[in-house]
Amino acid sequence: MRPTVESLSRVAPRVAFAAILAAVMLVTRSAEPSVAEQRARLPPPAKCEDEVVGLWRSHQYNEMFAEWTIFQLEIRRKKGSETELEGRILNETWLGQKTDQEPGMCQGTVPWRFQVSMPAKGSYRNGEVSFQGTSWKLDKVVCGNLPAGFGYNLDHFTGKIDPAIQEFQSVNNDGGKAVNDPTVFRRVKCFDEGPEVRQPAHVDPPPFLPPNRTGGC
Repeated sequence: MRPTVESLSRVAPRVAFAAILAAVMLVTRSAEPSVAEQRARLPPPAKCEDEVVGLWRSHQYNEMFAEWTIFQLEIRRKKGSETELEGRILNETWLGQKTDQEPGMCQGTVPWRFQVSMPAKGSYRNGEVSFQGTSWKLDKVVCGNLPAGFGYNLDHFTGKIDPAIQEFQSVNNDGGKAVNDPTVFRRVKCFDEGPEVRQPAHVDPPPFLPPNRTGGC
């Protein structure tokens, strides 16, 4: 029996909802291996006296853009404030295949590599961190030639610190191609005067998945 106009009007929203749900589930599933892989690349954590101050490092691969990125957050507390943060964000990015995990000179499958730095500000409240660049500078082109008209969107990391494993489990939104992009930072160096205690690199972290993507470039 051919469907009537009335029956189609009832089915269409269900089909649309099913398609949206499938897309959301696909994004969620694809984020799981990305997070696990990021953790596996990070050096052992350092336990510091302050909950948030220190050098935090990430190491991720974006398959869609064939880009490797190592972020480093130099986070310090702003003098005179219990919640405000200041510091710097460092970004080292190179184009390459998934096997080009470590930064190197431009050869084979790696056509270029660059470094960018950003003065940054943010806040820390009840374990929740917000840390974002306020301007950017191209520190150097290590090798290769960047695309014509090269520009940079300021990174903004938000998320929660898990002190048990010294991880800042964040998402990055830069107003461009990074939309709720899961970025796992591990603290690798202390800035305070207390002892720097190295913990095992292989921990059993709780699951961390970013919010569902709702759009973006």
